[in-house]
Amino acid sequence: MPQRVHRYGPDADTFLELTVPEATGPAPVAIVLHGGFWRAAYGIELARPLAADLAGAGFAAVAVEYRRVGRGGGWPTTLADVAAAVDCLPSLPEADRLDLTDVTVIGHSAGGHLAAWLAGRGRLPDGAPGAVGADRRVPVTGAVLQAGVLDLGLADQQRLGNGAVRELLGGGPVDVPERFAAADPVRLLPTGAALLCVHGAADDVVPVQQSEQYARAAEAAGDAVEVRVLPGDHMTLIDPASDAWAIVRAWLAHRRTDAPYA
Repeated sequence: MPQRVHRYGPDADTFLELTVPEATGPAPVAIVLHGGFWRAAYGIELARPLAADLAGAGFAAVAVEYRRVGRGGGWPTTLADVAAAVDCLPSLPEADRLDLTDVTVIGHSAGGHLAAWLAGRGRLPDGAPGAVGADRRVPVTGAVLQAGVLDLGLADQQRLGNGAVRELLGGGPVDVPERFAAADPVRLLPTGAALLCVHGAADDVVPVQQSEQYARAAEAAGDAVEVRVLPGDHMTLIDPASDAWAIVRAWLAHRRTDAPYA
């Protein structure tokens, strides 16, 4: 399966890697967003193994690079980038091979934040980064949030990543409340998407509380959400050979085919 690189913006880090399965007909889309606390030290190489596995499972797999803190990212660039990456899909040469009615975003750690934000951005007010009309926005129908940073206010209190939230948004909740309101996934509920939160029980980078608190809020808002806390640490979740990833694959198959899932 050939991989194609497409640019969705002019910056060196505004590109995506698309792999479309060889089967005829449109394929469901799986968008993989890497983590790394939104910082330049980490890049798309973290997303590639999962994207390759998804392509082998019949998905049109999209690994996204975006500008990070230290390479032109932060507020509002990082959020605007991932939104632009998703919304460029209908204009790609391979668009007729993509089932844009079946789009799942999958993100780990800070990528989980971006995935949950993409799922909920239809609730953004006009003028907020990433806010576009429904006629221009590719809707997200499912989101897999792997040890996601899903409550930015709580993450700031927890000083996750030694202050990574403040680096992303340029201040704390008192300093830039409007940025927290527009960037915080827990404030953009319900998403209307099916949600799966996966977390390692031994995660000492992003506490399990992040997934559990977001899931409670999503369920209360009316979203269909499931939380799976599994053996392993923060990085286990992005190992394609892990039991945690097997759970994700089973959940995706269940959504597509009603295959048994436990």
